[in-house]
Amino acid sequence: MASRLVLVIGDLFIPDRAPFKKLLTPGKIGQILCLGNLTDKETYDFLRQIAPDLQIVRGNFDVDAPNLALSKVVTHGSLRIGFTHGHTVIPPGDADSLLITARHMDVDVLLWGGTHKFEAYELEGKFFVNPGSATGAFSTGWFPDGEEPVPSFCLMDVQGDVLVLYVYQLKADANGVENVGVEKVSFRRTAATEFHEDARHQRLIMLYIALLVGLLSLFSCRTRILLAAPSAWYLGTRGAPGDVDSFIAFEQPIALQGVLNNIGVEGKGDGVDPGVIIASPSKEDPDYFYTWTRDSALTVKMLIDAFIAGDTSLQPRIEEYISAQAILQTVASQSGDLSDGSGLGEPKFEVNSTEFSGPWGRPQRDGPALRATALITYSQWLLSTGDDSRVISKIWPIISNDLNYVGQYWNQTGFDLWEEVDGSSFFTVAVQHRALVEGQAFAEKIGTNCAACRTQAPEVLCFLQSFWNGEFITSNINDQNGRNGRDANSILASIHTFDPDTGCDDLTFQPCSSRALANHKAVTDSFRPLYALNSGRAEGTAAAVGRYTEDVYYGGNPWYLCTLAAAEQLYDAVYQINKTGSLVIDAISLPFFRDLDPLVAIGVYSPSSGVYSNITAALRDYADEYVSVVQEFTPPDGSLAEQYSRDDGSPRSAVALTWSYASFLTATARRLSVVPNPWGASKVSSPPASCSGTSAPGTYAPPPIDCTSNVSNVAVTFDVRKPTIYGETVFVYGSDAALGSWDTSKGLELHAYRYTSSNPLWSGTARAVMAGSSFEYKYYKTGTDGKTVIFEGGDNRTYTVPEGCVRNVVQVDTWRE
Repeated sequence: MASRLVLVIGDLFIPDRAPFKKLLTPGKIGQILCLGNLTDKETYDFLRQIAPDLQIVRGNFDVDAPNLALSKVVTHGSLRIGFTHGHTVIPPGDADSLLITARHMDVDVLLWGGTHKFEAYELEGKFFVNPGSATGAFSTGWFPDGEEPVPSFCLMDVQGDVLVLYVYQLKADANGVENVGVEKVSFRRTAATEFHEDARHQRLIMLYIALLVGLLSLFSCRTRILLAAPSAWYLGTRGAPGDVDSFIAFEQPIALQGVLNNIGVEGKGDGVDPGVIIASPSKEDPDYFYTWTRDSALTVKMLIDAFIAGDTSLQPRIEEYISAQAILQTVASQSGDLSDGSGLGEPKFEVNSTEFSGPWGRPQRDGPALRATALITYSQWLLSTGDDSRVISKIWPIISNDLNYVGQYWNQTGFDLWEEVDGSSFFTVAVQHRALVEGQAFAEKIGTNCAACRTQAPEVLCFLQSFWNGEFITSNINDQNGRNGRDANSILASIHTFDPDTGCDDLTFQPCSSRALANHKAVTDSFRPLYALNSGRAEGTAAAVGRYTEDVYYGGNPWYLCTLAAAEQLYDAVYQINKTGSLVIDAISLPFFRDLDPLVAIGVYSPSSGVYSNITAALRDYADEYVSVVQEFTPPDGSLAEQYSRDDGSPRSAVALTWSYASFLTATARRLSVVPNPWGASKVSSPPASCSGTSAPGTYAPPPIDCTSNVSNVAVTFDVRKPTIYGETVFVYGSDAALGSWDTSKGLELHAYRYTSSNPLWSGTARAVMAGSSFEYKYYKTGTDGKTVIFEGGDNRTYTVPEGCVRNVVQVDTWRE
């Protein structure tokens, strides 16, 4: 594909002084616009080698080329671009005179030279660029005493009605060492900036004033008179960093309080158990008033990291969360129960720690891994304080159940984090691998064992490689979803497996790895043509990011957490590159880095190089831009919903989403280089040459439960194994009112969600049975006609409900013939 890059260069004068020659090589540039004062044939021949399409206008010193035009116009994308040397503009370099020239030439962009000093600004909907002198030639009247000209040139990348300008300047540091700096500016032509007749009439008046000032300037060659400064100046910066800083300072306390408002009895949700984290207070359109294992684990991991970083006020919420998870691990559901670990794959529960019995995308296998990671992080801190007993007796049993689940079920399909695709999810597999790696090290540290961690982690890592297709991460495989594979799932995986002690490792898809950066570009670029909000947001500039391009949920909008994840990965990458002290650009990552610097080449760059400095600065600025996108579409009160409209940016879907708030807090923490503890990615060995779909059967036990008072009611789940034929249904009834008081018309209907030929399991839960009570019960089934009742054999069964803190119990039976 032909290059879109246009080189803007001028006022060379000194052919022997060409600091940029190594950068300007053939094959990178599609067209050259030379603003005059080329001065010799050797320079002309050099430019023709770079790009055969060389367009030149005459400068005031091009006396040997009298036939060159004084100005020209070219078209790129939908932009008309005019260029002239500028010596015919009176007063020279005057903004209003240049505006008149741009209107006379009927152009959107005007390039001019003559002053030997870089400038770029927007004025009344038009963009003005002076590339400066490529050789740093001196020009009288433009530089204060003691100031030296800075060699510079520009590259333009036009995409539709958007122009991205890259400014290259040769600057010396405090030690006199010269390096080439690269900065970026964007201009977009919009309907609002088109020419209006009334404005034209007003500006014509300025023509006469400009002519008068031009005459006056003839008498004062050392004085430059400017009529007006441009309305907006862009001196090569990517936006206004101060605005991002102000937004973060404003939003951080709101986001933290937003998270705390959605936790437990201290929060603002009615009927929420202590330590239970709700997804959102929204109860309709949509109803998110539930607790998700995944969302809760990601949220508490953020709180734990903040606590370890110094916010000690968060510890009570963390402790309450641990107690709540000990309860939730025992809740039987349509995914299963704790006896074989299958119940740990249940994605969500009621806020009072009971089963959600409605239809859903289940199981979801990322929650146990994420919960294990969060609790291992907190337990590591407890160990550092000497509180080994609490870790071993209270927290390790929860972690152990989760790690055993991962080891047993990792190679079975399940629903992805968006709860829509039943297959193998990159996010799920990545966080499972992390949990197993850190789980093994943690188990050894406390003197126990995690056999599943040791045997399964290499196989999970091997499987993880299958998601990479050579260009980007295919986020879901082993499914039939018909999507293109580009999904924020993969960016979220990278930031949640970020290890600050690991370099740019491709195997674990670390944020700065070539694979992860190439994937970042592929995913974020996929949303640019999709949303009206992204009109004018060119490649290499931040865009609103959604889940995946085929998304139709609530109209398929950008999500706050996805846009913030794009920022967080870049902040993580900057941290890793700076810590390793090496910037590696290879063929895979080159397209990503060329969005930041079109002339950058494959290579390994040290911190002393200009490329290293330019790229790391551009990466941070690029990350800031994503935060700025969120800033642009955050309501005045700072609340963060789940989504913002693809058309006008207004909030959409669930309000005050906990995950949105947590994502803001983690992204902005990474911006300050506040990073989580390492998890051992640097010690991961290469995966086996061929993958095996193994598993490690786990052992599970109810974890100890902390509580301050006994519960009054217990949820009793009945699991009975009974082979049936299609149309038959199994029930349980008994002496307790929750079981119909021996009335078969009111018996508890069981469900066959987990029924298989080898495990013909029927299951159901009586939600409110009095703690400490005893009752009799028996199973029966209805025939295919739905009416005939057939009882199991034998005497009535008996059961005594436990007292104390236990909220959920499971009774496992086999049908008596």
